[in-house]
Amino acid sequence: MSKVLIISDTHGLTEKVIEIKQRHQDEVDAMIHCGDSELSYHSEELQGFHYAKGNCDFEAEMENEQVVTVGDLTFLVVHGHLHQVKSTLMPLSYRADEVGAQIACFGHSHMAGAEKMKDKLFMNPGSARQPRDRDEPTYAIIEWETLGNVQLQFYHVNGKPLPELKMEVSLVAKN
Repeated sequence: MSKVLIISDTHGLTEKVIEIKQRHQDEVDAMIHCGDSELSYHSEELQGFHYAKGNCDFEAEMENEQVVTVGDLTFLVVHGHLHQVKSTLMPLSYRADEVGAQIACFGHSHMAGAEKMKDKLFMNPGSARQPRDRDEPTYAIIEWETLGNVQLQFYHVNGKPLPELKMEVSLVAKN
């Protein structure tokens, strides 16, 4: 089974990011940060993460997007401020098509959520520091054995799963 940890909008958090990373690093195949860490590109907290530069990140080495393939899934990783994610997912959808991604991960809105459109999953892990849509600061883990059974689980930053924020989808293209 493949697993990917996704976090975003940590806005200066250091100890919690390290705790989350240490909690899951031996069980996940990749770790993604969707931007706005406000940390140095070379910080200990960001080591091991595929990182997309957010609107509150100013390090020249940071890139606006990452395309990450884990097993048979390709992830587009962006912050979202350059894709208008607060009003529509269309620009992000077009970009995911361009890079061949089945999953588009983004932050920026600080709102945990996921939406499946056709054979793609769009997901925001929420904010690990300043959630806007709920009280709990969150991050997420996606796991799968096949594209027909992809599971997304959101977690409180303390590591407890949030049962109401769980989703199972098929990303198999239907003709």
